[in-house]
Amino acid sequence: MSKFIINGGKKLNGTIHVAGNKNAVLPIMAASLLIDEEVVLDNVPQIKDVAAMMTILRSLGATVEQPKPHMLIINTTSVDSYEVLPEYAKQLRASVLLLGPLYGRFGHVKLPHPGGDVIGKRNIDTHLDGFIHLGATVKTAHELYELSHKKTTDEVVIFLDEPSVTGTENLMMASVLGKGTVRLHNAAKEPHIVCLGEFLKKAGAKIVGLGTDNMVIEGVTKLSGIKHTVHPDYLEEGTFAVLAAASGSTFAITGGFHDEIRSPLHVLSHMGIRLNVNSDTLIVIPSELRACEKRVQAMPHPGFPTDLMSPFIVLGTQAKGEMLFHDPLYESRMFFVDKLIRMGAKITICDPHRVIVYGPTKLHGTYLNTPDIRAGIALVIAALIAEGESIIDNAEIIERGYERLDERLRALGADIIKHE
Repeated sequence: MSKFIINGGKKLNGTIHVAGNKNAVLPIMAASLLIDEEVVLDNVPQIKDVAAMMTILRSLGATVEQPKPHMLIINTTSVDSYEVLPEYAKQLRASVLLLGPLYGRFGHVKLPHPGGDVIGKRNIDTHLDGFIHLGATVKTAHELYELSHKKTTDEVVIFLDEPSVTGTENLMMASVLGKGTVRLHNAAKEPHIVCLGEFLKKAGAKIVGLGTDNMVIEGVTKLSGIKHTVHPDYLEEGTFAVLAAASGSTFAITGGFHDEIRSPLHVLSHMGIRLNVNSDTLIVIPSELRACEKRVQAMPHPGFPTDLMSPFIVLGTQAKGEMLFHDPLYESRMFFVDKLIRMGAKITICDPHRVIVYGPTKLHGTYLNTPDIRAGIALVIAALIAEGESIIDNAEIIERGYERLDERLRALGADIIKHE
């Protein structure tokens, strides 16, 4: 296990560039299974989840090369297996994204229940219900899912019982090859879904309504090899904006797509934070923080993203007044706040979905253990603004989603080192 050792209380300055979107590149890597030619991906983040997906693809028979940082060349011509082994699936929550492309390629898939962060119940019933509508036979036993073709129809209409991101992505990938038409209603609209859809369309897929909650997918016989650039990570851009605001620092955040974080930027402005936004750069101007009068509630895109809830809770500890944070999506999202309380934060846990944060409070360094990726980056922010030294254990969990975090923060002047 690795750990971050952080001495907080320092102002940061300089420039930090937003890395490629983790939640976009993983489904795109999975979708390469639908293309029997070479796929070249640019702006690939150098994170542990990408390495884990590379391992899974290779275990299925694909060749995956990394000729230079942030580039992958994937060729799945030799893939001859539709079964993902448990030792690989348990390493990566995103292994669930292999259901769609393996089903689309072989008409058959075996997948163990995926691993990953524990932030609440994350079943895949929405995925399986969609596959049943596609005509699949679904068998489940001992956390193993087996899907096979049962029937096909000219047109399928699927209404998702919730706008599941990975469910939408899986059904998109399962539907692009074939002869029929699939209509997806109540589909998720997150930016990484749009990036996946752009990739598939560039390869020859026919998708109408991308970025809306109603999509129409007309099957094609073949997808072609392409080169595609992964979108920047809007969650990382929002995270760095929170870091600047919480620490009273001024540094430039470059390379992001600001339109994808309109809701977080809206909350920041309501907290009294001044923003300088242009086409390629976001600068947070040091401001007196005040509590947002309205609750901050996680919602499907374009609402406030659940993955930014943890960093914003840390920001709330530095704002004058009371703030209510509500995440109805995951019942364990809030349970990391006990670590902030240990650092001196004043927080009331109302129930598994809601906390009230009272500020401003001074945080002090302590030993911390990382429970998941987003709570982990929130603890990094807390340690950077706290007085004294903090040790954050299980740093490798944070590195599943944030590229070379310690190096990039040191370039801003942060006192952070990593010990393996």
